[in-house]
Amino acid sequence: MARMHSRGKGKSGSTRPLTNNKPIWQRYGANEVELLVQKLAKQGMPTSQIGLHLRDAYGIPSVKLTCEKSVSKILKDKEMSPELPEDLFNLMKRSVIIRKHLETNHKDQPAARGLQLTHSKILRLVKYYKANKKLDRNWKFDPKKVKLFVE
Repeated sequence: MARMHSRGKGKSGSTRPLTNNKPIWQRYGANEVELLVQKLAKQGMPTSQIGLHLRDAYGIPSVKLTCEKSVSKILKDKEMSPELPEDLFNLMKRSVIIRKHLETNHKDQPAARGLQLTHSKILRLVKYYKANKKLDRNWKFDPKKVKLFVE
């Protein structure tokens, strides 16, 4: 599949092994992994960082294979999920950073173009999350309010 705002195809990257079973060498059970996910979420880690930390520090290759639930599903069940999805929050953070840059460098046209692309990605994600009921129907993207929310 092609990239959204570039000419690249984006085919490179690592792939996971085609296994459906929990590895036999893994010593953590499903309940222990869920407790670790909760502990890391209380420390303020986003879902992607939780997965990386579990892989690197605890040797858990896949939370989904172990618990049969994703990290975000575990947090949702325990009512610890963030109010905004992580990808949308990261795009909003990027938008705030670009706007701050453009305040001091107002002639930076590539940055202005990057802001337009980021804004369109945000709007596309908001539309998706509203359709899937992960965001409220009345939620609006306002750059001034987002700046307060992100900082």
